[in-house]
Amino acid sequence: MDVEPVVIDNGSETIELRSHCWPFAGFAGDDRPKAIFPSVIGVKIDDHAFDQQLGVTPKERLVLLSKAPLTLNWIRQRAAVIMFETFKVPALCFMLKSGYQMSQAAPVYDGYVLPHAIQKLKLAGQDVTEYLTRLLMGILSQRGYISNPTEEQKIIRDVKENHTCVALDHEQELATSSSTVKEYRLPDGQVITIGNERFQCAQIMFNPALVQMSAPGIHEITHASISKCNADIQKDLFRNMVLSGGSSVFPGMAERFSKEIAHLAPSSAEIKVEAFPERKYAVWIGGSIVASLSSFQQMWMWISKAEFDEFGPSIADWKCF
Repeated sequence: MDVEPVVIDNGSETIELRSHCWPFAGFAGDDRPKAIFPSVIGVKIDDHAFDQQLGVTPKERLVLLSKAPLTLNWIRQRAAVIMFETFKVPALCFMLKSGYQMSQAAPVYDGYVLPHAIQKLKLAGQDVTEYLTRLLMGILSQRGYISNPTEEQKIIRDVKENHTCVALDHEQELATSSSTVKEYRLPDGQVITIGNERFQCAQIMFNPALVQMSAPGIHEITHASISKCNADIQKDLFRNMVLSGGSSVFPGMAERFSKEIAHLAPSSAEIKVEAFPERKYAVWIGGSIVASLSSFQQMWMWISKAEFDEFGPSIADWKCF
């Protein structure tokens, strides 16, 4: 087809199961998603993306969808049914991603992922949000603040996106947090002070024990991933680390990550961490680049309508990029 494919990153959660997603949608070849919007669940996400946000007819467009690792088969199949039967798309492709529910260290060398060295951590942005919620709800209850769930979620999202950070030295920040408190005005006009909650929530990415999880931190899974690679390329990997995803955009994350990796890496290793400004949209941007390639549009990764009709939804289980 001679029109640009549509690329949809369905936000943090799977199509059917959760609300409060923030999907990104746009056209292959663009350097940034055209539409970034909060939404409810299911078909409405994609209906809103096609019709109101992008202004396109889905039956005329190839569609690339992102899906998280370990996505249940029935969820991927359901997505295929929605795309082919509800929106009548001519072809569909799934691209794996990681983010809100899982952190992942994946070494790439000469353009190839090294699957034997991939390390996963079932702790990510969702856990940061839940921990911040626990911390802030304690403050709000002490002040006698009463709110509804929707209002609470808005407060949590605002604090997380605009007031949290990663401490370079967590223990030192704890000792001096009383001097770095921030005032936060609630919707009813009350003002609360936020102290170590600002950096405590993101600390779980480096110390999962704070949320009673026996697991390594993100720096440790990264080091473990590099250590599983051939010794000849480890130095190259240490000086070419790239942060991506929404949980990497906290102020101070790149500096803290670099510091922690330096403690684990050989003393001779050069440590370099890239944290590009648009890394929150890294999954979508990657999909945009890949889907814009004429060679990719002709490859086997796409599920055609004819294949869907022949094999049914189960084709989505084994045909995935």
